[in-house]
Amino acid sequence: MATTTSPRSAGGTMKAVLTDGTVVAEAPKDDLISIEGNWYFPPASVDATLLEESPTQYHCPWKGDTQYFSVKAGDDLLQDRAWSYPAPIPTSFERVGEDYTGYVAFWKDVQVVE
Repeated sequence: MATTTSPRSAGGTMKAVLTDGTVVAEAPKDDLISIEGNWYFPPASVDATLLEESPTQYHCPWKGDTQYFSVKAGDDLLQDRAWSYPAPIPTSFERVGEDYTGYVAFWKDVQVVE
């Protein structure tokens, strides 16, 4: 399977937003990294108070072990809606184009918008 990566994109601001409008992450678009169609936010741009580590495990054969997070949405906890690679396989940096250690991606109920 071919992997499409475009490490950086230019211009604007990107946000990871819950359906109620809560901003989970926000950063200049050129600080984000796109890997396989997912936008990864720099760790400092993510509101860590809205994330809770999940016990869910996954190993990507080329990126390494994933740390999943559940996202707090008011009184609800949205299970496994964010993930990160705390210690990616070093050879993946060449494929991605740069070091993405600790960057956080989102899915499902967390919309990434400009």
